[in-house]
Amino acid sequence: MTGGSVSVGSLLDRRYRIDAPIARGGMSTVYRALDTRLDRPVAVKIMDPAFAADPQFVARFEFEARAVARLTNPGLVAVYDHGRDGEFAFLVMELVEGGTLRELLRERGPMPPHAAAAVVRPVLDALGTAHRAGLVHRDVKPENILISDSGDVKIADFGLVRAVAASNTTSSSVILGTAAYLSPEQVTTGSANAGSDVFGVGVVLFELLTGRTPFTGDTSLSIAYQRIDNDVPRPSSIIAGVPEEFDDLVRHATVRDPAGRFQNADEMGRALASVCGRLELPSYRVPAPRRSAEHSSAAAMGAPTTFAGPRHDPQAPATEVVALPQADAVHHTRVQTAPTSRPEHDYEDTPQPAPVSRRQYQFPDFDADRQRSRRTIVIWLTIVALLAVLVGFGGWWMGSGRYTSVPVVEGLDIAAAANTLESAGLTSTTRGTYSDSAPIDTLIGTDPGSGSRVTKGEEVSLLVSLGAPTVPDVGPNTAVGDIQRQLRDRTFVPVDGGETFSTTAPVGAVAALDPAPGAVLSVGDTVKVLRSKGAPPVTIPDVAGKSAEQATAELATVGISVSATQLAFDKSIDGGKVIATDPAIGGTVNAGSAVTLKVSNAITVPSLLGRSVGSARGTLERLELSVQVRQVVDTDGSLVITQNPSPGSRVAPGSSVSVVSLP
Repeated sequence: MTGGSVSVGSLLDRRYRIDAPIARGGMSTVYRALDTRLDRPVAVKIMDPAFAADPQFVARFEFEARAVARLTNPGLVAVYDHGRDGEFAFLVMELVEGGTLRELLRERGPMPPHAAAAVVRPVLDALGTAHRAGLVHRDVKPENILISDSGDVKIADFGLVRAVAASNTTSSSVILGTAAYLSPEQVTTGSANAGSDVFGVGVVLFELLTGRTPFTGDTSLSIAYQRIDNDVPRPSSIIAGVPEEFDDLVRHATVRDPAGRFQNADEMGRALASVCGRLELPSYRVPAPRRSAEHSSAAAMGAPTTFAGPRHDPQAPATEVVALPQADAVHHTRVQTAPTSRPEHDYEDTPQPAPVSRRQYQFPDFDADRQRSRRTIVIWLTIVALLAVLVGFGGWWMGSGRYTSVPVVEGLDIAAAANTLESAGLTSTTRGTYSDSAPIDTLIGTDPGSGSRVTKGEEVSLLVSLGAPTVPDVGPNTAVGDIQRQLRDRTFVPVDGGETFSTTAPVGAVAALDPAPGAVLSVGDTVKVLRSKGAPPVTIPDVAGKSAEQATAELATVGISVSATQLAFDKSIDGGKVIATDPAIGGTVNAGSAVTLKVSNAITVPSLLGRSVGSARGTLERLELSVQVRQVVDTDGSLVITQNPSPGSRVAPGSSVSVVSLP
């Protein structure tokens, strides 16, 4: 490694063997290399010596490399190592065998929406991981998006623009980044945040759908400044057929005011997922470009890129095709020809025909030849005529014979519309659809629409109005995903309404909808989905001294139920009144919880004074109390003059009451 360049075969940092160049840019060159310590292929990015000599660049370069190496996401090109070897600052990365999105666009041109979504989705996922870690890419463009041969999409070159910005080799008046993909704030102030990356992704999505960038000009500076005063156009204005949802997605991602844009890649990723779900886009495996710089570098190491087989003419020279690697990872094919000797017996052992004299030559039968020629011409003309008939019939069948147009059925009732479709050679089925203006059960139209060319026998849906959509009911344990699907089925757009307390829905389930279930809305309106964060906390009210029925009713007003009742003696609480609760009165529980009531079983001793002993005994026995009588004469007719406990006292069930009677 001398003279400011890295030679193929040299060993970088006594570890990384440089095998072949892959690509060269303004700030660095990427090489295919081998990590001799771990015996694995890697990609080595070597910075231009003009930048590597700047300490500020190196410090920022190493900081960004360490920050990116801490990230884990399949959509990020993994960073393995960084360092310096003499005048060379280098970065060791995962080798993505495939090519760049730029090379794929050059080969295939614009992509359909499902393919564009398959490219952008992993890019947004990788950028989301970086944005959550506080990192910004600053230079999102097709050249930095790699596609592996297995269909994986990855984004590379995190932090390189920021490292160059810190270098003393760049002027403060230079706009850093690729002009076609810069956000307005990068052009005007040089600042970049997560929204700037979102703008770049929006421009990349525009280019995937249309095959071109939104702004063009004679110089990079003129291209960059166009976005300050001009909005990115709708992709459908460039290529017809782009869905309106993708127009809106590009518009929202490329709003000139950063505050009106998706604030980060995660937010744009959720919007893209919603659009793909609404359009029911199929999954797609992104193909790697065939003619890529990485494939060329692999060919330079011995993998064949072109093959020509030997010709069968034994007199012709053999042809050898040699793939020659070039310094800039561009490979040319040189064809060399050389005569190939043949074994002598190929010619010596071949018998030579004997010369024929004129007398021995037999003249041909010209009449027979003419007859054979006429028959041959007739046969060929017949074949050509049959082929023409077959081609004509096939063209008619493929062009119009197997197709028909969907007739106009607007204004008919459903039965008449079904008969009209059947008369046109089509089958029909009915499908409900919501409408703000058409009355219920009114025929709105067809799918495919009137005038569409369809194959004969194809099924056409008759669209019947279901009227204006209403917000669906929410069950006691409805999952958020289920209610979102129900809302979309009714044309609504579900949005996150945050969390709220709920005594009926478990944590994480749907607690409520705003507007409430049953509300009649317009097609396409938004409905907030509020998630449950559980029951609210409540304080157990003071129900001591109240009857069990009163206590139960008062607890119910705050969302607490009574699970059981326990009897206990308390001389200060009348029987049948509440003594306490479990959990205790004044404690905090979640609404919907249950408590146990402790109810007094105390018996109030009645007044027995002046009553006969027999009457007193009967009264106490009915109260399940025993009686002890002290009297002069053993008779139930004597009158009670004293009692213990005294009247009004509270005693436990089964207690004894003593009385004294006379005579």
